[in-house]
Amino acid sequence: MPTARQWWHDAVIYQVYLRSFADADGDGIGDITGLQARLPYLVDLGVDAVWITPWYRSPMADGGYDIADFRDIDPLFGTLDDADTLLAAAHAAGLRIIIDLPANHTSHTHPWFRDALNSAPGSPERARYFFRDGRGDTGELPPNDWISAFGGPAWTRTTGDDDQPGQWYLHLFAPEQPDLDWTNPQVRADFADILRFWFDRGVDGMRIDAVSAMAKVPGLPDAGHAPGARFESSTWVDNPHWDVDDLHTILREFRTIADTYGPDRMFVAEAIVRSPERLARYVRPDELHTAFNFDFPRAGWNPATLREAIDRSRDALHEVGAPATWVLSSHDETRHLTRFGRADTSTLPMTLTAGTDSDLALGTRRARAAALLMLALPGGAYLYQGEELGLEEVTDLPEDLLQDPTWERSGHTIRGRDGCRVPLPWSGDHPPFGFTTDNAQPWLPQPDNWKSKTVAAESDDPDSMLTLYRTALQLRRTLPALRSDSFDWQPSAPDVLAFDRGQSFRCVVNLSRQPIAVDPDVTVLLASTHLWDSQTIPPDTALWLRTNQ
Repeated sequence: MPTARQWWHDAVIYQVYLRSFADADGDGIGDITGLQARLPYLVDLGVDAVWITPWYRSPMADGGYDIADFRDIDPLFGTLDDADTLLAAAHAAGLRIIIDLPANHTSHTHPWFRDALNSAPGSPERARYFFRDGRGDTGELPPNDWISAFGGPAWTRTTGDDDQPGQWYLHLFAPEQPDLDWTNPQVRADFADILRFWFDRGVDGMRIDAVSAMAKVPGLPDAGHAPGARFESSTWVDNPHWDVDDLHTILREFRTIADTYGPDRMFVAEAIVRSPERLARYVRPDELHTAFNFDFPRAGWNPATLREAIDRSRDALHEVGAPATWVLSSHDETRHLTRFGRADTSTLPMTLTAGTDSDLALGTRRARAAALLMLALPGGAYLYQGEELGLEEVTDLPEDLLQDPTWERSGHTIRGRDGCRVPLPWSGDHPPFGFTTDNAQPWLPQPDNWKSKTVAAESDDPDSMLTLYRTALQLRRTLPALRSDSFDWQPSAPDVLAFDRGQSFRCVVNLSRQPIAVDPDVTVLLASTHLWDSQTIPPDTALWLRTNQ
């Protein structure tokens, strides 16, 4: 079921976690003007688009994913004029802009939720959210057994002006993020206007955050969660608060709006569901355009699970005519360089565990190979800021600086995602490494040893991670085979992945602990590490080859 080829079919999209990318005003928090000043870096890197995490007005209970006003920029990041200027500058530089849209919930400071709290049970104001009476003799128990992604129950009880306990409200994430009821016509109408507001300003696409939460089974029945259960949505079947079929009606409405702006506007879904086949439902021809592929990072550094993830993803998406996407890291997961140095190299979003010690030398070697594997696959690719510098997860942040809601919700047992959100190092020999002014403190501290991983330190180093990414992205742009859909596995040893793209390009990844022989009838275009000789691929190494056929 092929569709007309659009820019996102093979785009490389760079995720900017705005708080941590570049700070222009010296308050220690990244902002829009800082991002605009660094656009030349992204152009030089060779990406096609930039995905920006939420920049809306927010009390920042969840780093901006708790939104008080969907039509304005938070002063921490700038103004609407700054956003417009950035969009114009990015487009002039040949970059497209994707913004993040958390549509499942608002902030508890959103005017709608304030009105709901000040209104009576059963009122139209409360009907925009999920307010319910509690169970038990006095309503002291939550309405059902649903759980929060950040730990604990998904319900918080309200208190009236008389200090008496009242109804409970639903929040599948933090208590500061009450869930919207998408069966409410006012909710649907308002978000249709929000989509048009940003498309009118020129954004090229939107990432729909937590899209799988946007519909609930009527009546809100128990899910059957065991006491202390984690939010492991990748395993859930027929869950009443996740991946409910009714949400696809909402996505069709979104798609109809986007299509009125022409064929080059797009959506990407964040949908952590149980299988590629379920994920493919989100990108049917009349729904969203692309979806994050969480099965790929979940596969870890394992040839069998990687191959299965690649095959199942491509097969399921081919059935609905959607392109695959590939990702190794994001603002929600332990950085893959650190994961690849651990015994368990996989990731499972929303468990948010810090993990154990990591062999960073091994992790770096595998991360370099994984980059070439990902960028050689057909479809789009997402890069998380700093992976091109070889940044590791910062696992020793002081506990009093941790801001992820999971830290508090877990009773200080799960450190959460702050370790992958530490501000980028741009230049210099000591923090803040050019991220902000020298006399300012970044909102999270950077490790001293990042002085060897700044953009300035790596730019002229032929062996650096940054040079590897720049070279790979330049080849990806210029080699016709890497802009096509062609893909064919080649015979290989069990711990080796080898595939051809077109008639003359081959990618070979040695995931074993032993060297393997290279086909003599090839030319090496790019290697993830130094080759011992022209006939051998070292362990944990990827090669891009030109086949001499």
